[in-house]
Amino acid sequence: MIVCKIKKWGNSIGVLIPKEEATALHLKEGQEVALEITQKENPLKELFGFGKRMGVKITEKDFREHRKMLESKWL
Repeated sequence: MIVCKIKKWGNSIGVLIPKEEATALHLKEGQEVALEITQKENPLKELFGFGKRMGVKITEKDFREHRKMLESKWL
């Protein structure tokens, strides 16, 4: 899965594919591709209920560590 940004392009919007991903996939300008688009959820929502599922209390330190990991995964 590639996480991309949407940018305004005239009266439309366009999807920006990171250069590293485009290079790895050998994508060229003008080439047609098929996309499956889903809206990205807030990565912090994954933390809600985490402690209850695991039977432990989450400390602020745990929260910050998980937040950093999830944000790096989605950004």
